[in-house]
Amino acid sequence: MAREIILQKLPVGWSYNLLDNIAERCSGHTPSKSFPEYWNGGIKWISLADSCRLDKGYVYETDKEISLEGIKNSSAEVHPAETVVLSRDAGVGKSGVMATPMAVSQHFIAWKCDNKEKLHSWYLYNWLQLNKEEFERQAVGSTIKTIGLPYFKKLRIAVPPFDEQKKIAQILSTWDKAISVTEKLLTNSQQQKKALMQQLLTGKKRLLDENGVRFSGEWEYTIFGNLGDTYTGLTGKTKEDFGAGKPYIPYINIFKNSRIDIQNLEYVQVNDDERQSVVKYGDIFFTTSSETPEEVGMSSVLLEEVSEVFLNSFCFGFRLNNFETLIPKYARYLFRSEHVRRQISTLGQGATRYNLSKRQLIKLELKLPCVEEQQKIAAVLSAADAEISTLEKKLACLRDEKKALMQQLLTGKRRVKVDEAVAE
Repeated sequence: MAREIILQKLPVGWSYNLLDNIAERCSGHTPSKSFPEYWNGGIKWISLADSCRLDKGYVYETDKEISLEGIKNSSAEVHPAETVVLSRDAGVGKSGVMATPMAVSQHFIAWKCDNKEKLHSWYLYNWLQLNKEEFERQAVGSTIKTIGLPYFKKLRIAVPPFDEQKKIAQILSTWDKAISVTEKLLTNSQQQKKALMQQLLTGKKRLLDENGVRFSGEWEYTIFGNLGDTYTGLTGKTKEDFGAGKPYIPYINIFKNSRIDIQNLEYVQVNDDERQSVVKYGDIFFTTSSETPEEVGMSSVLLEEVSEVFLNSFCFGFRLNNFETLIPKYARYLFRSEHVRRQISTLGQGATRYNLSKRQLIKLELKLPCVEEQQKIAAVLSAADAEISTLEKKLACLRDEKKALMQQLLTGKRRVKVDEAVAE
């Protein structure tokens, strides 16, 4: 990474420095677990278990805590707030800033910045974020990839004068706040949809019909197999069969989405005698195998008219006889609901992998409202999906825009007015 950055021409006032010359590099340690008194002593301790807390700016909490005795009897030390930390092992390249005094394990590198003249903590954090992919490339190892300490001793960073560092950090902070707000809105929308599904798909909450009257009729029990029949996906395909031919629905498309994304299809050679695997509008698809019972039998529904699209071999389809008892738009949510997922997961069998057979699935018991109520429920949940999708796109856009701005500000390609804190 250092060579790549050095090749860039810096503006007047900027310089390349060894990071060790402008910040104090610190390592970490793990106190012996043989001594309980070294643990749970109130000192926050960043370990690999906290990888999920990195890349989000401040680190506020840690999975584990150590004690003052643990500090005294190990090489661990307590670093002050605003210390910047970077993972050099699992989750390599992920970074954060300590919100309070903390210690770290030996899997991390930490830098204390003076935040006065030489280096601003948040400038360094953003610089590490910008160069994360390069840190990932530097990691070596067969089972666990890591970056050795000699690499960090030679690490150079491009830095402007301190006041400019501070202004750059302030500008990027406004983007972080916008990203954080959008993340929270997205999380809230996802939680609200989950609550709606739990209430609407079990009848705990009833909606209003076309006349403004709340639905009140009893839901009817039915056996899934009575509503249609199953069919298999393509079988016997080799690597040579893929890449051209007819479009088909890949396994991951079904596993990840409750609705088939026809814009994300793959291609495979298909024989004339394999037309039984052609899909149609309203078909429901199920994955047949997974490493956990919670993931086996994930479902997806085709809600668009297509022609000559085939189903892959790791899934099977279910074609409804008609849409008079169960409509596809409702099925999309029903088979992803918690209570139906629990039923399906109990049908998965196996030791190392869990498999779901068509024979097992068609015995599934369902409790269904009338078609009109199904339509209302599907419309409400579809609106929730649309809101989530809008927030996801906004979040992705904000992240891309911040990354582009970082590329300009942290390399000096775009300067800031120190007295006004706005980009020129």
